[in-house]
Amino acid sequence: MTALRPEIAETPQAGEAATGDQQGPGLVGLHESIAALLASRGQWRQAYQHLRSALDLVYADQVEEPQVPEQLRREVDRLRREHAEAREQSLRDSLTDSYNRRYLDQRLMDLLAEHGACRHGLAIALIDLDWFKQVNDSFGHLLGDRVLQRVVELLQQGLPEGAFCARYGGEEFVLVLPRVDAATAVEIAEKARERVERHPWQEIADGLRVTVSAGLAYEPPADEAPERPAVSAEQQLLRADSLLYTAKQSGRNAVAYRADGRVRLAGAAAGRRAITETRVLGYY
Repeated sequence: MTALRPEIAETPQAGEAATGDQQGPGLVGLHESIAALLASRGQWRQAYQHLRSALDLVYADQVEEPQVPEQLRREVDRLRREHAEAREQSLRDSLTDSYNRRYLDQRLMDLLAEHGACRHGLAIALIDLDWFKQVNDSFGHLLGDRVLQRVVELLQQGLPEGAFCARYGGEEFVLVLPRVDAATAVEIAEKARERVERHPWQEIADGLRVTVSAGLAYEPPADEAPERPAVSAEQQLLRADSLLYTAKQSGRNAVAYRADGRVRLAGAAAGRRAITETRVLGYY
């Protein structure tokens, strides 16, 4: 459809304001923008009508460009907002409103590709609610859903710029912490664990107690470890999962991480005598 005129194919991305050359020649550009946005939503008939209007203006051999109606401008703005909102919702978990697995996979690939250019590294904390099946069995799934929502709120508090929380699946979540050093990553993960443990869960239901365990995998910048092979998103998550297993097997309600070649537990859990260490291929 847009092949009828080369300029029409150069429509702005959803959510971006069309300015300058991107906007096109006034009224023609607005018709083209509406056509592109409607086509992206599968509304082909309406898109075709706006495209025809744009083409009619192009070939009308008008002396001067007609004034753009304000209503048409508002229609473009509305469609762009709806398009941006629809895309954002497609990347969110419907229950917790955290990002979903689709967004997590996309951002991890981007971050792992670019982290070597960052001043600091990239940390991934895989977090799992402890004994969550018992919560559902004892208090019901509706209350279990409320617990998941509240846990996400607690995990997201105080995250640094660029960091985010995503639902990995079930009662597992991931904190992605770009551009932080190893010590800061451990501190962030441990504070998140503490917030969950200290939250007044009894206000939701008498006898309710919720804790989380976490495995924190850290990838340093490439310029700090040039001999270290690059890792994929899957490898980074595998390392975090291995450390999560360590936290679970070492008593739960803990953050496990690796430093100086050894697995350690953060915060109050550091004093535990028994730490179950697992090995992941390629983990240094």
